Parts: sequence; structure tokens; C-alpha cells
Amino acid sequence: MLDKKTARPTDAEIEILRVLWKLGPSTVRQVHETLSADKQTSYNTTLKLLQIMNGKGLVLRDETQRPQIYRAAVPESCMQQRLVTDLLRRAFGGSATKLVAALTSTDISDYELAEIKKLIADVEEDER
Repeated sequence: MLDKKTARPTDAEIEILRVLWKLGPSTVRQVHETLSADKQTSYNTTLKLLQIMNGKGLVLRDETQRPQIYRAAVPESCMQQRLVTDLLRRAFGGSATKLVAALTSTDISDYELAEIKKLIADVEEDER
């Protein structure tokens, strides 16, 4: 599990985490092939990033089999929560109101707005 001292993942590391969350435990080759479908990257770059991410505690490596298998150290929802909490603190001074105001000033579809309203209603219901 990640602790508060663990570095935030870079954009490239988040791309790899998305692949691992989608595919589940995977080899370097599987991660690389999935990444290569969207943008050109070398196998060695994918391997090096996974090694760095393992050192940071972002991924776990199973060395008991060959080829080695990598998996995300935390579920996607936990990482999203961690990143949003960090963004809320750093960019919005801890104000959820400012965060939501910034969010709603962007292009949000009617569907997404309805989903946001439903989430808020669910939270209000849970608090009763």
C-alpha cells in the first residue's frame, strides 16, 4: 500500500498504471504492447519505467516466475482519491468548493452533470 511519502506518479507512470488496472497483472511485453497501440514507445522504456515504479512502490513485481509479472500496488480508485486529495490541498487550498467551481467551469456534458448531482444526492442520503 502506498504511504504519504511515496512520490506522485508521473504522467507516463499513470499511463502504465491504467494499463495494469485494465489488464490486471501483466508482463512487461503485455504492458508495452498495450501502450504501443496508442503511441510509439520502446520496450526498454517500458521496462525501465516499471523498474522505477517498483522502486517507488507504485507497482509490485512477482519474481517467482519468468517472465516477471507486474501489478499495480493499489486499486485505481485509491490512486484517484490520493491524487484528488493532493490536488485539492496543493491547488485549491483544501477547498472542495473551489475545486468543484473550477470543475464546473469546464465543458461538462449534461450526462456528467446529472451523474455529479446523483453522487451529491447519494452522499447527502448517506449522511442522514
